[in-house]
Amino acid sequence: MGNMQQGHKPLSTFQVLACGATIVTLSMGIRHGFGLWLQPITQAQDWTRETFAFAIAIQNLAWGISGIFAGMAADRFGAFKVIVVCSILYAVGLVGMAQTTTPLMFSLSTGVLIGMAQAGTTYAVIYGVIGRNVSADKRSWAMGVAAAAGSFGQFLMVPTEGFLIARFGWQEALVILGAASLLMIPLSWGLREPGFSGGAAPRRDQSIAQALREAFKYPSFQLLMAGYFVCGFQVVFIGVHMPSYLRDKGLSPQVASYALALIGLFNVFGTYAAGVLGQKLPKKNILAFIYFARAVAISLFLLAPLSPASVYVFSAVMGVLWLSTVPPTNATVAQIFGVAHLSMLGGFVFFSHQVGSFMGVWLGGYLYDKTGSYDIVWYIAIALGVAAALINLPVKEAPIVRPVLRGRVTS
Repeated sequence: MGNMQQGHKPLSTFQVLACGATIVTLSMGIRHGFGLWLQPITQAQDWTRETFAFAIAIQNLAWGISGIFAGMAADRFGAFKVIVVCSILYAVGLVGMAQTTTPLMFSLSTGVLIGMAQAGTTYAVIYGVIGRNVSADKRSWAMGVAAAAGSFGQFLMVPTEGFLIARFGWQEALVILGAASLLMIPLSWGLREPGFSGGAAPRRDQSIAQALREAFKYPSFQLLMAGYFVCGFQVVFIGVHMPSYLRDKGLSPQVASYALALIGLFNVFGTYAAGVLGQKLPKKNILAFIYFARAVAISLFLLAPLSPASVYVFSAVMGVLWLSTVPPTNATVAQIFGVAHLSMLGGFVFFSHQVGSFMGVWLGGYLYDKTGSYDIVWYIAIALGVAAALINLPVKEAPIVRPVLRGRVTS
């Protein structure tokens, strides 16, 4: 499968992980800090929280929709070209986020442009390269390393973004991040795969249409998509709205910055552990545990007296569970369907994640403006966590059995 059947020597695992993980660190690290801009921007522009939340919701939806096409393009032309284009979009979107003065333009820059940029600089595209160049016996582990890098990016970048806002102001901070996002272009050079040289796609036994028909008829693929919806709802609601939730409760902005950083730090361990365990245990059981544990963690957080200490404990626990769904979900897709269309299929699963993200971040702003509280959304997040735990249990992880076509087996 992958490079083995294409007749090209795969890239070294170290090269793929070093370049891919650093790109994810930058892309996800910048993204994870957007909650720090909610109050500065809404106060400066005299907007409601729903206005900001809607733009971030559009960003997540644009990321999800674009991820499908970025995945198709990466499977067809290679990840390198996709990452270059999307790095430029990231820089333009961040500068636009700093300069726009109307909700419409804010939604176009912060929402559409940055969402499209994230589609080509995060997991679906990077995991496609990993799937094609890392053997199956190390694939879940390698995906865990890449996801852990994204978490380290949150730990590293969120306090950095808080510092930039305090030191230079929210607008200049965004321009600085725009320049930083262009560093992904030289890093993408290390992900140039020989099989894609000259724009020639490697030979595949399935067309895109055949791969999509097969996946969407397969119940386990549908269950993985449903579970990933919940993941998006929970993490984006918490990531964007928790800083304001804590400030509403009288805690200092530093507590929110430290909380988001702790989530990133502990998710380094959580995602790496999920990747390692995915080589040894049924990945559906890992996913079910993560979703149920999130529901328990949120419940205890709401029941306990709120203090900086309780926030930090909650952040550490949620950090372990934060993006630890990513390696087992994507490794399961690769295990079931193979790696030839992995970026595209990963893009579809991630689209479901981003629909959940849209709902989580938008409902947070909408219900806050309507009720003056985030309580209802917290309760929804708990219920969805339990549902997602149950949804993942029936997933069948075994490689799909394909019929013989034109005298050869297409598996």
